[in-house]
Amino acid sequence: QVQLVESGGGLVQAGGSLRLSCAASGRTSSTYWMAWFRQAPGKEREFVATISWNSDKLFYQDSVKGRFSISRDNAKNTVYLQMNSLKPEDTAVYYCASDSAPYDKTSVIYPSRYDYWGQGTQVTVSS
Repeated sequence: QVQLVESGGGLVQAGGSLRLSCAASGRTSSTYWMAWFRQAPGKEREFVATISWNSDKLFYQDSVKGRFSISRDNAKNTVYLQMNSLKPEDTAVYYCASDSAPYDKTSVIYPSRYDYWGQGTQVTVSS
C-alpha cells in the first residue's frame, strides 16, 4: 500500500504561481511513475504531468507545457508540481497518483494506469 498526501493548493490570482507537493509513504517502491491529474467541476479527471523514478521521462498535457514543471525528490518520497502563469481554467482539484510498473500497455496519461491516489488539493485561480 502507498499513501499519498497532497498539499500546497489555495486561491491565487491569474498570472500567479503555486507549488503543489505530494508526499508518499508506505510501500514507496511502488512509485516508479508519479503523476498529477486534475478534475474541474462537471468534468472528467484529466492528466496534467507525470515523471519517472529517475526523472529521465517527463510528460505534460499540452495546455500546461511551459507553465508547469513536475519534479521529484526520492530521498523525501515527494513529487512537486510548480505551477506558473496560472489561468482561471487551471481551477480544479489536483490529485497525485503513483504506479509501480515502468512499462505497461496503458499509457501514463490515463488515470487507469495508476494504482494509488491522494485525496486531492483544491486550486482556485481568480480572474
